[in-house]
Amino acid sequence: MDSPRGQSKTKTGGAEGGSGIAMCGIIGIVATEESKVAQLIYDGLTVLQHRGQDAAGIVTSDGDNLYQRKANGLVKDVFRQRHMDRLEGHMGIGHVRYPTAGTSSGAEAQPFYTNSPYGISLAHNGNLTNAPDLRKSLMDDLRHLNTSSDSEVLMNILANELHKERKLVIQKDLYLDTNAIFNAVSRVHRETSGSYAVVAMISGYGLLGFRDPYGIRPLCLGRRVEDDGREEWLIASESVAMVSLGFEHVKDIAPGEAVFIAAGGQMFSQQCAEEPQYHPCIFEQVYFARPDSVIDGISVHASRLEMGRKLAKRIKDEYQGDIDVVIPVPDSGRIAAMELANEAGIPFREGFVKNRYVGRTFIMPGQTIRQDSVRKKLNPIPQEFAGKTVLLVDDSIVRGNTSRKIVQMARDAGASKVLFASAAPPVVHPNVYGIDMPAKGEYIAHGKNTEEICASIGADWLIYQTLEDLIDSCSNGSLGLSSFDASCFNGEYITGDIDDVYLQTLENERNDVAKTKRHVDDEILEIHNQE
Repeated sequence: MDSPRGQSKTKTGGAEGGSGIAMCGIIGIVATEESKVAQLIYDGLTVLQHRGQDAAGIVTSDGDNLYQRKANGLVKDVFRQRHMDRLEGHMGIGHVRYPTAGTSSGAEAQPFYTNSPYGISLAHNGNLTNAPDLRKSLMDDLRHLNTSSDSEVLMNILANELHKERKLVIQKDLYLDTNAIFNAVSRVHRETSGSYAVVAMISGYGLLGFRDPYGIRPLCLGRRVEDDGREEWLIASESVAMVSLGFEHVKDIAPGEAVFIAAGGQMFSQQCAEEPQYHPCIFEQVYFARPDSVIDGISVHASRLEMGRKLAKRIKDEYQGDIDVVIPVPDSGRIAAMELANEAGIPFREGFVKNRYVGRTFIMPGQTIRQDSVRKKLNPIPQEFAGKTVLLVDDSIVRGNTSRKIVQMARDAGASKVLFASAAPPVVHPNVYGIDMPAKGEYIAHGKNTEEICASIGADWLIYQTLEDLIDSCSNGSLGLSSFDASCFNGEYITGDIDDVYLQTLENERNDVAKTKRHVDDEILEIHNQE
């Protein structure tokens, strides 16, 4: 089946051989030439840490040499002062990672690097849905791949296309011009399918950022003007990264658009896709993005407030009885819960204390590990529950493990009734564009209606946001967007190349048995490498 854009795409025939990258954070900066950019990138990655807690990496350039540090772990643990001291140069890129179907080995930490044709470093947020075919094509072209990551595949596709471009001869020196770079990105768009927001550094030339033709994964551009008038540029996953570093949020990079910033600070941009369309991932608004970010003109905070208002109106119509208190499930359910309580005229209380040093649970491999993490993650405040009809509000329900445990915590703390509201619709389809949700059969909503899900999590009553209300909640941005990738809710895959074979292969890769085996294999590999 061809892409809706009419571009020629190869049918995937399954997901074998490719490793997706889950929700990640990327950043690239070109500072003034006497600056050392590493600290800016480090600070930016700490702001984007919520997008990936598995691994972190930075590559910098001083024009002649590249300097790199990457490893598994949080930003603060990966980078020590001795590492920062060695990251020379005024230009660089950084990445924080969650892994998906692939391994969590340190070898797959980003950015990746290839020395041919120019020396390219690349960091990627998203997932290529035709990675197996691209991998085979690269091997036929005698390009060597070191990992199972589709980000390395994307880097080599870009490198191949840049290699096809002829350098200009200017005063007897060879030079790669911006037209050649944009031509290469145009062919990358034609060859690849899926979601990708990319920052890439071309040694000796500058920083490249580009976004898939549907704008599924976010990417934005910022600028800072020095006292002498020189400009510094930043490309990042979320606007909060640039605001925190003192950059002006210039714009969101459009679907299919490429931005190139020369090492001297000159910025160039061009639309490189034939039929770009805006379909940003709506799960960014529900869960992943920071509330102080603005993505594609949409305030994450404002959209979550509206999710709460929509829920409040429906609860008034559909729940017969009194509700004593609204309690959020920390943290991403808090904004919707506050506005729900305000709209419904119900007291809002914090009822759970969160241990912020436990990671997100629906991504963790293995049921036992997840349930143990939920117990360590939250602790109830008994006086907020005792003898009350409590409405718990969370951003979404995926596996139901957290929800089930939280409902039981509320009962153990003395709640007389426990009601539950989800700010998102039921998750019933796999996300193939870069969020490592579990196998479809492990969704709590798989094959169940609302009443059955309610019984499964042990609640007295359950309400989900409707997809129509969720889309409406996110449609008040400055760009007027009202079309989103909502595939995990409605099963509509905008790239047009997802078939049953692909989904079944994804199911096999994402189930708990497969994830646990990879987790054990990675630990064995790490021990072997240390020896």
